Amino acid sequence: MSNITAPGVQQVFQLKSASVSMTALELYYFDNDEFEETLRNKISQAPGFFRDIPLIISLEKYEGLDSELDFFKIIGACRRNSIHVIGVRGGNDDQRRLARGASLALMPGSGQRDKDHETTAEVADAPAAPAPQTAKEAAPAKIISQPVRSGQQVHAPEGDLVILAPVQAGAEVLAAGSIHVYGPLRGRALAGIHGSESARIFCQSLEAELVSIAGHYKISEDLQNNGWKSAVQIQLRDDLLVVAPLDKA
Repeated sequence: MSNITAPGVQQVFQLKSASVSMTALELYYFDNDEFEETLRNKISQAPGFFRDIPLIISLEKYEGLDSELDFFKIIGACRRNSIHVIGVRGGNDDQRRLARGASLALMPGSGQRDKDHETTAEVADAPAAPAPQTAKEAAPAKIISQPVRSGQQVHAPEGDLVILAPVQAGAEVLAAGSIHVYGPLRGRALAGIHGSESARIFCQSLEAELVSIAGHYKISEDLQNNGWKSAVQIQLRDDLLVVAPLDKA
């Protein structure tokens, strides 16, 4: 049977690259009851943020390397709390085999075990050193001049995001780099969504529902005692989000 599409007939689908913001759960050890209790406590801090999010299980700091990890229990606990586990990052060969058996996607890790494995494979397979490449230019900032209204999402997948207007409650802005809001920030702002810990968030008035840099987040209750409704910058220091007035940053 021919698979050529007839003139005037629309294709069934197209495959396109996509950049999606995801949350990683760094697993240190696993106990089923303790895992679900901790998960519920985290969700209670920001229920709107966690509802129906895609989740990656990171095993790069997992200590139970010799124990079989029951991914079906992890998936079940997450589904009971409206979180969808879609893949596993890192881990040893046995853990990745178990993850595959649970129909989870396998993603390369950034830990030293994965780097050593990848380096060994590259040395064995590479016939010669690659030619030097020209330095890649930084991605230009995405600039938005209109207010970001409730229910809207603005995404800068490769660089900074600059918004010359307010971000309303219920809106979401995401960037691979830093986020600059020249107005009140009332919605959710997620900078460094691909893991850039040097990303920052700047705003003229901090009134956010949630801010996040490289997966580390604070909700409005955590922010109201520090720089609330004033011009601030937010950055990551020693795995903690630090809020500072712009005139003292």
